[in-house]
Amino acid sequence: QVQLVESGGGLVQAGGSLRLSCAASGSIFSINDMGWYRQAPGKQRELVAIISDGGTTTYADSVKGRFTISRDNAKNTVDLLMNSLKPEDTAVYYCYAKRINSPRQYVYWGQGTQVTVSS
Repeated sequence: QVQLVESGGGLVQAGGSLRLSCAASGSIFSINDMGWYRQAPGKQRELVAIISDGGTTTYADSVKGRFTISRDNAKNTVDLLMNSLKPEDTAVYYCYAKRINSPRQYVYWGQGTQVTVSS
């Protein structure tokens, strides 16, 4: 089992920045991907950014160029630096991890942290 704990959410004005952090604990061996999803009221949960254990990144088009995901494999943490925040970034942000133990795949979620961007 893997436990994910997020921190860093809060209220910020449009144009500002926030850094989200997520720490993994438990059975952390061979976590392949870590990242962030978000869910706004009335919307489906959507991918924000993913980083593999090898450092390959994937970003949603809506955040590309503004958000940066990073990972410390030794510390088992993943961060999301959010710059130039917009009101449409307001959502609950969830930490995500995927572990592959072939042929099985395991997905883990944090409890979520609220990000609110005021106009």
